[in-house]
Amino acid sequence: MLNPLRSEAEAFRFLIASIVYFGAIVVASVTGGKWVGLGVFIALTTVVLGWWARARRDERPPKTAPRPHAPGERRILVIANETVGGHTLRSAILERSLDVREEVLVVTPALNSPIRHWVSDDDDARAAAQERLDKSLAQLAETGVEARGEIGDGDPLQAIEDALRTFGADEIIISTHPEGRSNWLERDIVKKARERFAVPIKHVVVDLEAEREDVRN
Repeated sequence: MLNPLRSEAEAFRFLIASIVYFGAIVVASVTGGKWVGLGVFIALTTVVLGWWARARRDERPPKTAPRPHAPGERRILVIANETVGGHTLRSAILERSLDVREEVLVVTPALNSPIRHWVSDDDDARAAAQERLDKSLAQLAETGVEARGEIGDGDPLQAIEDALRTFGADEIIISTHPEGRSNWLERDIVKKARERFAVPIKHVVVDLEAEREDVRN
């Protein structure tokens, strides 16, 4: 089933909508009497139930069959944010690029707070994501992997869906922090992605703290 609140931003919108919903009923009751309030309640509830019924339709994975390509060519979609520059992720990309003509698309979701997302204040989040993405692409180029990148939606599942519309991936790599430090793992992003998308998905755990410690030693 489709969860209509697939991100913190959507949950925040739901909260605001609930306040408006109950506020409209109270105002109508106070200014027009209980029958006017009842009428507003019935009208708004009908609209809400109609939206909820549509939202709970079975969700089918989008059509993500790879586009025809020459033998030995592989298209890899990478979804990562803070871990995008991690050595473990680069190694996973390199491993899947051996002996093939790879086409790699790296997407970094612009993670933002619900309030900033609600008021369309995404500039700082996008700038930070772009900085990490540029560094990662440069590091991949140094190892011989020519990848391109783009900034994605703050919801990683939506970012994957958006990318798959134009990039016929043979495989998806989702990179996260270790369990206990990963918001994506707490939200079951990897599990939900495997249920939602008809493309093989590899989960890569990147421990940036351990990598920094190795560099210092």
